Amino acid sequence: MTTNEALIARLARIVGEGHVLTGATAAPYLTDWRGRFIGKALAVVRPEFPQQVADVVRLCVDHNIPIVPQGGNTGLCGGATPDQSGRAVILLTTRLNRVREIDTANDTMTVEAGCILQTVQERAQSVGRLFPLSLGAEGSCTIGGNLSTNAGGTGVLRYGNMRELTLGLEVVGADGQIWHGLRGLRKDNAGYDLRDLYVGSEGTLGIITAATIKLFPQPVARCTAMLALPGVDKAVALLSRARAGFGAALTGFELMAGACMRMVTRSYPHLRLPFEGPSADAPWFALLEISDSESEQHARERFEAVLGEAVECGEADDAVVAESITQSRALWHLRESITLAEAESGKSIKHDVSLAISRIAEFLAQTDAQLQERFPGIVNMTFGHLGDGNLHYNVGTSGRFTESDMVGHQAEIYALVHDAVSAMGGSISAEHGIGQLKVSELIRYKSDQEIKVMMLLKKALDPQCLLNPGKVLAAY
Repeated sequence: MTTNEALIARLARIVGEGHVLTGATAAPYLTDWRGRFIGKALAVVRPEFPQQVADVVRLCVDHNIPIVPQGGNTGLCGGATPDQSGRAVILLTTRLNRVREIDTANDTMTVEAGCILQTVQERAQSVGRLFPLSLGAEGSCTIGGNLSTNAGGTGVLRYGNMRELTLGLEVVGADGQIWHGLRGLRKDNAGYDLRDLYVGSEGTLGIITAATIKLFPQPVARCTAMLALPGVDKAVALLSRARAGFGAALTGFELMAGACMRMVTRSYPHLRLPFEGPSADAPWFALLEISDSESEQHARERFEAVLGEAVECGEADDAVVAESITQSRALWHLRESITLAEAESGKSIKHDVSLAISRIAEFLAQTDAQLQERFPGIVNMTFGHLGDGNLHYNVGTSGRFTESDMVGHQAEIYALVHDAVSAMGGSISAEHGIGQLKVSELIRYKSDQEIKVMMLLKKALDPQCLLNPGKVLAAY
């Protein structure tokens, strides 16, 4: 028996026969969602309990085997894909899928890392509560993955991102020990906040096996509207008006370039914009949602009053308010179909950036012009969560700027966009993480002191650099 065969046999004794995948059965876990990163692995292991995770980690560390945690494999930066060495073990968390506790008096739920986000949403709803994290991939992404990248989604404006939705964690460290930190406390200042350290670390400091998350009351009524806008500056003004008019009831404010919406309707002809005439060709669209705690009538009256003022003041050219849950879902479906339509339209370069909302119009005007000047024919396909300053600043191809052009100029395009973001005090990663895609970018845009502190943390918590190596930080 070879050394690798012996290791695989020991892994099987830990997690059970049939839960160690090799060869063709491991292949689906070796490629990221976008098909950009393809790796190799010694095996894929599927533990069912945290203690099995700890035992796998100890075995791998004893034999200097890298460990790559993976959940739903829906990430966009290659954070859950191994390298080409074939030495790594992929630790698949999908069998860690239990809802351990729901505490309605404390408004918390304790769930394991492999729980599908949509399942968590449904379990909360079954007890009259809301778990507000909402993403396009919610039917397949896992809570562990959401925690690893500090996922945001469409409800950050009101509820915050995953870090703000999490009260406690259970984590397996590189020493194979389990930190039992599943405390449902909203105030806990007893020492350093380890929870915030692990959330967003992409499995490079520890492997999250469970979390205690916040629940909220279900809103009595929701109202959704799509607006046709003449420009991004008007969208920023509309956001200020909506915040003043709706207060905490404003749940979502999405910004979408007209080019994105028309790409969606071309790719999926059964989906239609709710506008006719000039409004259907607007350069920008916004999708707003409020959640009201009083009544449907109260929500509707507030919504129509504020949106009516926006149209009268020229912040919007037209507005359509959903008349039913079905219409509301149809409006959101248009927004959520952008990423799939992009994939069908060919290669694109995706940027997940954040800026101060006050600088977004300036950033778009400046960066769009610079890209067109340097790469004539490049197509801008911008959309994102304007309410929290997060833009998915994506660019695609055309007859004048082909896929081969894009591949050849990819590094220049990234540099141009990220330089502009950095110059305006923004971040090159808002909610997708760093993964392996942006490792060199992180070093370029973070200060030396920030990188130094991050490296010290990594060395302290993962001295052999075996937890998701090559992600977030370059190997030390």
